[in-house]
Amino acid sequence: MPIRRAIAAAIIGVLFSWSRAAAQDLTIAAASDLQAVLPAIAAQFEKDTGHKVALTFGSSGNFYTQIQNGAPFDVFMSADIDYPKRLEQSGLAERGSLVEYATGRIVLWTRKDSGVDLKAGLASVADARVKRIAIANPAHAPYGRAAVAALRHEMLYDRVRSKFVLGENISQTAQFAQSGNAEVGIVALSLALGQTLSNDGTYVEIPADFHPPIAQAAVVVAKSTKKDLARQFVDLLKQPATAKLLQSYGFATNQR
Repeated sequence: MPIRRAIAAAIIGVLFSWSRAAAQDLTIAAASDLQAVLPAIAAQFEKDTGHKVALTFGSSGNFYTQIQNGAPFDVFMSADIDYPKRLEQSGLAERGSLVEYATGRIVLWTRKDSGVDLKAGLASVADARVKRIAIANPAHAPYGRAAVAALRHEMLYDRVRSKFVLGENISQTAQFAQSGNAEVGIVALSLALGQTLSNDGTYVEIPADFHPPIAQAAVVVAKSTKKDLARQFVDLLKQPATAKLLQSYGFATNQR
């Protein structure tokens, strides 16, 4: 019996250790424009800390609402700095944890076989061959709001708004253009530089002064039970190596 009890106690100890390790996994709600670059950042964090990172991608506005309703995320990486700021102001994010990690850019993207010539830049959306234009839903996606602002800047919005196909987030928007459900899409430069879109299509950058800056920020969620670990991840976003990686995917950062 003592031996059996000892074995049982050892098994329980191992299981307890595993459960404690699993409980330390970090959950991150991340804007869809980070799909190409964030896995590499998360992998570096896992290597540095030994803790796993679970990534969930979606629209910043939807994540903001979910966190307001108690979603169990540890870190929120938003494509719109206003959402983390509001969470911090309302006490739903840890005060002082906000880090502005990058500024996003938008491009006009089309499939290589679409027949659409992008030489005219954003004005290409008015081409008769363009029947549908994919943009992220501006109601909750900052890239969608930037797309609308850019089109208004060039006085194209009223001419082409009937062509819009709205994506739930910028990743779905890119999928609409990539699949041919839209002839062109206004998508994140970070996604256009990713392997999938770069293989299938071509793009032209939309000047940054056509729209308000897409300032992006991360914050530690107040309800997180792993705040120390969450702060470590947010701190990683301020490191030069992380900034360099973000820059390689078309983001602007404060680091040179």
